Amino acid sequence: MRERRIPLEGHASPAALPALQECLGAFQVRFRRPAGREALERDTTGLRTERPHTHGDTIAQAVPGTRAQRVQAFLTHMPWEEADLNRQRVHQMLAEATTGDGVLGCDETGVPTPGRASVGVARQYAGTLGTGGHCQVAVTCGATAPQATWPVAVRVYLPKPWADDLECRQQARVPTAVTGQTKPEMALARLEHARAWGVPQRGVVAEADEGDHPNVLAGLEARQAPSVVAGRTDCPVRVGGAAASPVWQAAARLPRVPRWPWRTIRWRRGTRDGPRHAGWRVGERATQGPPEERQSCWSTLPPETPLDALAGYAHRRQASEPCHEEATGELGWDP
Repeated sequence: MRERRIPLEGHASPAALPALQECLGAFQVRFRRPAGREALERDTTGLRTERPHTHGDTIAQAVPGTRAQRVQAFLTHMPWEEADLNRQRVHQMLAEATTGDGVLGCDETGVPTPGRASVGVARQYAGTLGTGGHCQVAVTCGATAPQATWPVAVRVYLPKPWADDLECRQQARVPTAVTGQTKPEMALARLEHARAWGVPQRGVVAEADEGDHPNVLAGLEARQAPSVVAGRTDCPVRVGGAAASPVWQAAARLPRVPRWPWRTIRWRRGTRDGPRHAGWRVGERATQGPPEERQSCWSTLPPETPLDALAGYAHRRQASEPCHEEATGELGWDP
């Protein structure tokens, strides 16, 4: 949509915006009641306003022809086919925002949330916060390519106390079909959604929360999905494939690599239990600054992948954060 945003101190038009009507008209939303489509238009209009928070009360204040109770009823009571609508959205994005050279990015984002009634809220660690806090955590899967980054599938994580508390689930209207899953299980399930919807992909990228988890690595191998994932540098690595080759910690091995194999590239101008995984530990160090400023990631891309392309894939995993920030700033994702 290219419609001009509504000023904070003003009100939305009582009539539907033409650009918004065109956007919503591209989707066949299956409501069980006729009032659903009108409620969707009014609620989406409210999300387009520049209110600092977008919930039932503020949307009702900014959008003529609706009430806070009506907006809240739309959000919490009106049944609609969420999975079908998301599938339609993904297919539209495939036609408009990708050329087939993207990768799928798995990530987690924490949303600071007060109180105890919101679904999945608990004191837990969130990478976006950099520490533990009272928040909700969403496991996301996004498509990122040079020309666009967009979300494919998102699911709120249910901590075990929430998953086992029938009273809280009932009050928050968590469907009985939604079971408690670990974050790695949820990440792999989102990848399955992307595959089922036909999202083209050259590989999978992930931050350390997923890249450090053996079940995620095993799941990617089982799906034959090439990947570049962030990881800790205290994991054991073996130089060469021989069983007798010495085992190093990655953090200890990287400083011992002689200077000549390192290459300076401009990719964009402007300890673990379990089975071994075959692949390559890719080291990265700054050309200037303290020598301890080294990073590494894990790759299962083919060995003939050019180094600059490999670096580009590794850094694409960071594209999800701006996407989360835009969702929060433009559409009030936090509320």
